[in-house]
Amino acid sequence: MQYKKSDFYYNLPEGLIAQTPAEPRDSSRLLVYDRATGTTEHLIFRDIAEKLKDGDVLVVNNTKVLPARLFAHTENGGAVEVLLLKRIDRDCWEVLVRPGRKCLPEKRLVISDELSLTVKGVTETGERIVEFHYDGVFEEILEKLGSMPLPPYIRTKLQDKQRYQTVYAKFDGSAAAPTAGLHFTPALLEKIRAKGVRIAEVLLHVGLGTFRPVKEDVITDHKMHSEYYEISAEAAEIINSAKREGRRVIAVGTTSVRTLESVADENGFVKECKGNTEIFIYPPYKFKCVDSLVTNFHLPESTLIMLVAALTGREEILSLYNLAVEEKYRFFSFGDAMMVL
Repeated sequence: MQYKKSDFYYNLPEGLIAQTPAEPRDSSRLLVYDRATGTTEHLIFRDIAEKLKDGDVLVVNNTKVLPARLFAHTENGGAVEVLLLKRIDRDCWEVLVRPGRKCLPEKRLVISDELSLTVKGVTETGERIVEFHYDGVFEEILEKLGSMPLPPYIRTKLQDKQRYQTVYAKFDGSAAAPTAGLHFTPALLEKIRAKGVRIAEVLLHVGLGTFRPVKEDVITDHKMHSEYYEISAEAAEIINSAKREGRRVIAVGTTSVRTLESVADENGFVKECKGNTEIFIYPPYKFKCVDSLVTNFHLPESTLIMLVAALTGREEILSLYNLAVEEKYRFFSFGDAMMVL
């Protein structure tokens, strides 16, 4: 069957879009759906430990969000917003600029006395290739001048940059957070490990393509964005031992799913590797590595809700989302979570 984008629409009252993160992190709500029985439970996220068992593997994405939003001005004083997307080499980046009409090749933009850039080119999809000019360490300057690239539906200023990072974030490179991981605290992770659950860390740098709407009516016509991933030898060993012994591999977030399913063979085994993936997962899809999923609630008609629907079934995911609306769950990046068993 060829699905249309409209097949993944649901009605969401704007008041359910979370504007601020839950405090503390693990106090968000958790909707648990058991595919085997078709039953649902309403828990608090810290109760997720009850749903995990000895031998499970929890796969998390240890990417770190760059403070990638910069506010610049042209030499004539016109304001321009710059969003870092992807590092091409040391000082050269692919960026999104608004308004684009002010950013033609060779245009210079000034961010501060210590940071400026020159537009070097324009991609087919309208992004700019720019070269930064600065003295010192770029990452330190960015940390000082940049702000977190929150999605456009979040209109409340983030008070603490760390609330848009997971507690296990390690490697700079994302333009958006792997938001399913935002609910975990160090104490909760220790409790989970104490149950005999192993945690495998993979890396996928989240690009802003994650938020790009599907424009084509037939979803198979949609071209996915490319994202960089890495799987270490240690993570591969943890995951493969679970697959060999019939233990569950539980992905935290759609980014972990995309990483694992990009590299898994037909038996679900993965290997130490790195590369770029454009995998687009939608129903019907036979998962090779992932058995269960922890995720947030995603935008209507997005590639993310399509991925979750590939695990649950399309009608089931829409029913679950409608239930979440009825129960007034909080949606999107700072919202509540869902676990698919």
